[in-house]
Amino acid sequence: MNIEFHPEAAIELNEAVDYYASRENRLGLDFISEVISSINRIISYPDAWPLLGKDIRRCLIKRYPYGILYSIEKERISIVAIMNLNRNPEYWKKRI
Repeated sequence: MNIEFHPEAAIELNEAVDYYASRENRLGLDFISEVISSINRIISYPDAWPLLGKDIRRCLIKRYPYGILYSIEKERISIVAIMNLNRNPEYWKKRI
């Protein structure tokens, strides 16, 4: 199954990696590793996480206050946001 990032989700991912790397270089690598692990879980079990809306699901990223918001489409998983859980929970809705 293919993965597609919304452009703003890709920016969020890069900003989060940069933030953690600025705190401690290894943290940036650990964060991206957890994101990849979460994406692999989504690919294996796309329906496993709860719905936040009509067709948007959220998979929490282990060890970090982030979630991956995604939708399941025919041949791909579309990542809508790499959401900081301390942020306004509704901000991503304009992307769908």
